[in-house]
Amino acid sequence: MEELLENDHRVIGKNLDLFAFSDLVGKGLPMLTPKGAIIRRELEKFVVEEETKRGYQHVLTPPLAKTDLYRQSGHYPYYKDTMYPEMKIDDEELILRPMTCPHHFMLYKDRPRSYKELPVRYAELASLFRYEKSGELSGLTRVRNFCLADAHIICKPDQALSEIKLALDLIEYMNNVLGLTRGQDYTYRLSLGDRNDTKKYYKDDAAWDQAEEILRTVLVKSEMPFVEAKGEAAFYGPKIDIQVKKPTGKEETAFTVQYDFVMPKRFNLTYIRQSGGEKEPVVIHRSSIGAFERTMAFLIEKYSGAFPVWLSPVQVMVIPIADRHAEYSKKVVDVLKEAGIRAEIDDRSETMQARLRDAQMQKVPYMLMVGDKEMASPELTAAVRLRSGESKGPQKVSDFITAVKSLILTRSLVLW
Repeated sequence: MEELLENDHRVIGKNLDLFAFSDLVGKGLPMLTPKGAIIRRELEKFVVEEETKRGYQHVLTPPLAKTDLYRQSGHYPYYKDTMYPEMKIDDEELILRPMTCPHHFMLYKDRPRSYKELPVRYAELASLFRYEKSGELSGLTRVRNFCLADAHIICKPDQALSEIKLALDLIEYMNNVLGLTRGQDYTYRLSLGDRNDTKKYYKDDAAWDQAEEILRTVLVKSEMPFVEAKGEAAFYGPKIDIQVKKPTGKEETAFTVQYDFVMPKRFNLTYIRQSGGEKEPVVIHRSSIGAFERTMAFLIEKYSGAFPVWLSPVQVMVIPIADRHAEYSKKVVDVLKEAGIRAEIDDRSETMQARLRDAQMQKVPYMLMVGDKEMASPELTAAVRLRSGESKGPQKVSDFITAVKSLILTRSLVLW
């Protein structure tokens, strides 16, 4: 239990100065420090870059909407207890949004759509608000305001299976880059509806059967081991949940892929088919890396704060051995920063060993030490040490930059 406590993201996050909470700001409302914000921005960049490559169009929609929007979607009765109270503004009743799908449907409905445009893949890094009970709040894993890597794919019915497969391929790729291993760090769950629970689930047995079979087929054909869970579906259709395992053994739903046959009816979503006339599409809801806050919590615990270099808030710490080496060390830092590497200098009046130990405690991937030998070199040079304590000896700073930049650009999990 002591080891698990030490590996809790709340403990590590405080020790590494990644995020903070304030009673005056409010419960469940995390604030990211400069270091924590770097991790978040790197994850955001990764998501937008990869999703754009795969045909997603990133959009921006407001973090609130008229309550009528959620009454029409059906979320209001189902999620009312986890939504924030309505705000009366002029002649409108507004509410902080708990999800983005209705906004994306309004974008789709802005003009008539042809079958040639489908699938339409709208993605957004969306700020969402959900009321979690005080007793359920937990660090970054359970919060009241979070940012979701959200997307909605509006497609023809005969495109649904392939689009779900592509969504799972994206999730698998992103998990691989993040260093998460299927079966060890995460598992798949097919979340099904309950035909007898007509209060919670939309009544259309044939649609449920078809949707569940499509999701099951994708998982089987993709050779993804999965379990089935009755009663865990969304009210508008079944879903594939990617369950991430915490060090304590507890599971949290991190990412989802949902088949939706209800919203197209409620919002009258249509497209003009090839033969003419309107036809109803289906909607695939999916999140590539889930809520950034929760994913950050998983990664903090996965790596115990020792992130891959591309995610590390400080990538290089330059340590002058003595005061006379400080000016040279600053030149090294400037060159590193110019190359786009996040570098700092530790020129405090502490022993070199103490500063090395502090850099290791802060999980900095690389420490560059500068002394008389390095200053005497005809080229800018530093002695390289990894956070593991392994020494790589003197290196030309230019060669070091080339090697590290390659690891950063490829989002490598190794340091050397």
